[in-house]
Amino acid sequence: MKSVAIFCSANENIEPIFFRRTQELGEYMGRNGYTLVFGGCNMGLMECAAKAVKEAGGKTVGVIPSKIEEHGRVSEYVDEKIFVSSLSERKDAMMQKADIFIALPGGIGTLDEVFTVAASSTIGYHDKRVIFYNVNGFWDNLIAVIEQMQANGFIRGNYKKYFVVANTPEEMKLALDDFFQPTLF
Repeated sequence: MKSVAIFCSANENIEPIFFRRTQELGEYMGRNGYTLVFGGCNMGLMECAAKAVKEAGGKTVGVIPSKIEEHGRVSEYVDEKIFVSSLSERKDAMMQKADIFIALPGGIGTLDEVFTVAASSTIGYHDKRVIFYNVNGFWDNLIAVIEQMQANGFIRGNYKKYFVVANTPEEMKLALDDFFQPTLF
């Protein structure tokens, strides 16, 4: 199973380009046998990704916190539901289920998820990475901060071990496909 977790916004009132790129990515994932692991919510980019994956023939896994369920916000595009009691449990379950992570544009929750994955990797819990899908330069300022942290010695090793940046749909597909290519040696 090629399992990809997506961290992203659950907001509806964002620029249409973010929805278009998310839909394109979801369609690509569904057509190419990737399983989507996501937060299970029926709003914003989360719902857009799940719908696109499902409609393109893919599978989805929703890791659903109790608050999402209580508010009736569970996506109808979830094949496998994993119910958890907190956001911390959701992150843990997503890290267990996914092989790689994509950070679409998002807010505080997305940042929390991205840095939890990266921090867990830096101390050896796993060797998974995050792809920043830098739609319209959304992640430019954050990437600059990470580069400054690297330059000032606050990140051990090369931050590119934990993060990959994809600026275009083509770069996004290439980063995803390259990760899952079998090693020839």
